[in-house]
Amino acid sequence: MMQMTRKRKRGRMLINGINPSRYDRSQNKFYAYLIPLAALMLLPFVYMIGDAFKSLEERFAWPPLLWPHHPTLDNFRQLFAMSGTMHIPATRYLLNSIVYTLIIVLLNLLLSVMAGYVLSKKSFRGKHTLFQVNTLALMFVSVTLAIPRFFVIRYTGLLDTFLIQILPLLAMPIGLFLVKQFIDQIPDALLDAARIDGANDYQILWRVVIPIVEPALATVAILSFRTAWSYLDASVVYVNNETLKTLAYFNNALFEETIGGLAGVSAQAAVGLIIFVPNVILFIIMQSRVMNTMAHSGIK
Repeated sequence: MMQMTRKRKRGRMLINGINPSRYDRSQNKFYAYLIPLAALMLLPFVYMIGDAFKSLEERFAWPPLLWPHHPTLDNFRQLFAMSGTMHIPATRYLLNSIVYTLIIVLLNLLLSVMAGYVLSKKSFRGKHTLFQVNTLALMFVSVTLAIPRFFVIRYTGLLDTFLIQILPLLAMPIGLFLVKQFIDQIPDALLDAARIDGANDYQILWRVVIPIVEPALATVAILSFRTAWSYLDASVVYVNNETLKTLAYFNNALFEETIGGLAGVSAQAAVGLIIFVPNVILFIIMQSRVMNTMAHSGIK
């Protein structure tokens, strides 16, 4: 009887593995503390979502309400009503953010995979020095570069231009680092086989390298999207033309400059939700690839 019990347990372990594909009673001990922890971590997100649907009275109620008793869309109606009376409507800021973000994400993906391929699989003088410089750049906070960046932008004539919203975000050291670490794991024999079949470097990059490093590219896309979607510095420091500014700037200016008062608080909650939701959706879609990237980016 004991032997039969052991065989059943062993068979269950072989079927389910370390990370079983279906529910098993052995997972209950993990759910016992993971579910309360997940609920605690979700509280700020639930509060942010509920805040966008609260009336003015519920927003300033004490004690604070986690979720509104009477959800309403008045904040969104108020936002678009106010933006209709302004010189630049909110939809223009939203369109600018969408265009800038798409361009930045696509260019960051392209630059990261091309530079990562060259630094990983090509031999040239200064290769290791360039990668060390990229790694060193991870140590700098963007605010420390604000003054020299401003002088560079000013003397190159990029102030109040379309490109100034894009160029500062194209240098993404963490993206290059992650992609290069993934490409390092691709066997050279696989690339040599593609060359024997007549493929050039561009064909190897698009048909061999990119399909293998998709998890790393998904992570780069998420990081790039998050940075570009909420990018505020260019609209505040480098751009005076309102038609070139972003939704993040509009959210920041709602209360401080444009509208002010209690009405601005309600509209600001609606804009904050609009900015927040795309980040969550993108991460949920690509979370498995992000975890795969973090697990393998440092393993040779």
